Amino acid sequence: MFLNEYIKNKKVILGVSSGIAIYKAVDLSSKLRKLEVDLNIVLTEDSKKMISPVVFSAVGNCPVYTDYFNEVKDGWIPHTQLSMESDALVIAPATANIIAKIANGFADDLLSLIALAFRKKSKILVPTMNTRMYESPALQRNLEILKNDGWIIVEPEVGHLACGEIGKGRYPENEMILEFLEYSLAKKDMKNKKVLITAGPTVEPIDPVRNITNKSSGKMGYELARAFSYRGAEVTLISGPTNIKPPYILKNLINVTTAIEMKNEVMKHYKEADIIIMSAAVSDYKIKNYSDKKIKKENENITLELERNPDILKELGKLKKKIKY
Repeated sequence: MFLNEYIKNKKVILGVSSGIAIYKAVDLSSKLRKLEVDLNIVLTEDSKKMISPVVFSAVGNCPVYTDYFNEVKDGWIPHTQLSMESDALVIAPATANIIAKIANGFADDLLSLIALAFRKKSKILVPTMNTRMYESPALQRNLEILKNDGWIIVEPEVGHLACGEIGKGRYPENEMILEFLEYSLAKKDMKNKKVLITAGPTVEPIDPVRNITNKSSGKMGYELARAFSYRGAEVTLISGPTNIKPPYILKNLINVTTAIEMKNEVMKHYKEADIIIMSAAVSDYKIKNYSDKKIKKENENITLELERNPDILKELGKLKKKIKY
C-alpha cells in the first residue's frame, strides 16, 4: 500500500543503466505511471541495446532521453533542465560502472551529467550485479561515498543471479523502491520523535494446536507505522500475528503472540516513546486451564475456563508522564 499524497504529480527522473535486471525497470516505470507521477526516463547507451526506448516510453507514457547531443535544442539543455525541475532521481538498475561514475564525479553521458547536477534531497540508487562485484572493496567504497553525499541506497536481495551464482546482488521488489521514493519525498516534521505502536490480534493458546483470538488484520497499525516512518519518526511496532509485510523502511518490529507478551514489550519500551498508539486487538481473556498436550475428542463437550488478561492501556494510563507547560 502506498500513501500517494507524497508522490502524486511529483516530477521524477528514472535513470536506467544496462544491468540484466533492466526488464524490472519497465515494470517500475509502469507503477510510477499508475501513481500519477510526472515521469521522465533517461537511458544509458548500453541499456538501449537491451530494451528499446520505445518500450519505456509506451509503458511509462512519458519522454525518454538517451543521447545528450541529440536532445539539446532551442536553448533547452537536458541535464541542467531535468536536474533543476525534477523532485526526485531514481537510478534502477544501477551498474557498477554508473555507480563509480557518480561517486567520483565523472559526467560523460546524459545520466551521469544529470546525477552530477541534481541537488534535491530525493536521490535513490538501486545497485544490482554479480555478488562478487557487489562485495568488491571498490564498489562498497563507492556506495559509501554516495551515502555520505545524500543518496539512499536500496540494498539488493540475496538469491539466484542471472549468472547462475547465488548471493547478494538481485534487483529488489519494485514496491521497496517506491516506498523509499515516497519516504524521501515526505516532509520530515516528526524527526527525532519516538513512536510506539501496537497492531494486530493477540492469540491465546488452548492447547498446542488450538487457540482463541480476536479478528484483526493489523492494517491500521502497520499503516500508522508507515506514515510516521515516512515523516521521520523512529517507530517501534509491536505486532501480534498478521499476514502483512511490514513497511520496508520500518526499523523496529517486535513480533509477539499473546497479550502477556505484548504487555511485556510495551512496558519495556513505553518510557522512550513520545507518542503511543494502541491499535492492537488484544484478547480480553486467556485460557486458565491450558493443556500442554492436544485435547482429544473423547467427550461431547469440554469446558474452557477463562481468566482476564491485563488491560495494557489502563496500566499505561497509570504510568503516563506528567507534562509541564
